[in-house]
Amino acid sequence: MPVIQVQNVSKTFEKTRAVHNVSFEIPTGCIYGILGPNGAGKTTTIRMINSIMMPDSGQILIQGRVASPETQRVIGYMPEERGLYKKMKVGEQLMYLARLKGLSRQDARTSIKQWLDRFEASDWIGKEIGELSKGMQQKVQFIATVAHDPEIYIFDEPFSGLDPINSELLRNVILELKSAGKTILFSTHRMEQVEQMCDYICLYRKGENVLNGNLTEIRKSFGQNTIILEFDGDHRFLDSLNGVRFNNRSNRSVEIIPDSGTDPQEILQTAIRHVTVNRFERVYPSLQEIFIQTIKNQQD
Repeated sequence: MPVIQVQNVSKTFEKTRAVHNVSFEIPTGCIYGILGPNGAGKTTTIRMINSIMMPDSGQILIQGRVASPETQRVIGYMPEERGLYKKMKVGEQLMYLARLKGLSRQDARTSIKQWLDRFEASDWIGKEIGELSKGMQQKVQFIATVAHDPEIYIFDEPFSGLDPINSELLRNVILELKSAGKTILFSTHRMEQVEQMCDYICLYRKGENVLNGNLTEIRKSFGQNTIILEFDGDHRFLDSLNGVRFNNRSNRSVEIIPDSGTDPQEILQTAIRHVTVNRFERVYPSLQEIFIQTIKNQQD
């Protein structure tokens, strides 16, 4: 049985349709990514899964039970809008939240110490939350989410505000949680993060689920229609190519999406005439390209 089942769920706020008839299932022990532009309905869906708000129609099941305040106990939830009390000290804040989740004082103390040590934050325990930087507060919020060792973790934009080093640390911890058999759901508008971490995805656009399933299978279904070109030299030669589109173009690399009638060998020969080619490879499309193609197909 899937650990989370979202079944034909809709939610409207006055005249704004936030989520419309969305369905997906999250298998146990995977990392599942909800992605799409800001305002696409990701956070509203997550709040309904957490039983913070109720759907207007449809049903959400957590481990086979209808989502409710009772199912919140098996979930660790880190909201996009961080919910820490600025005047409380870090240790008091973490103890309070861990106790709310049912931990004994001794178990909470042990878990909090373990996680503070892991994040090299043991000396923050007596500081007020308001004294910490945004990135430091982010770490405290993450510890509050995981301290009670739930079976399901839900992170809404977890990497927001973190520098590359701390983003990598958080990423490694999430992967460790998966290795321990936990189920992780996170939302983001940054597709490269999903490509690096997720087993399954659900693409949102304007409150609707436009594509969902196993990430590897989805990418294979679109075929190896993307060319990765890395080079040294003047990138302006790319402007002379016909019958192509570009993603992630920079001075030294580009993703090229040829039209159906464009020969990749001609692209390679043109590149060789103008620059030093370091890499030329046909690959499965990026999530950005899959999103573009999915939306285009819906509009046709």
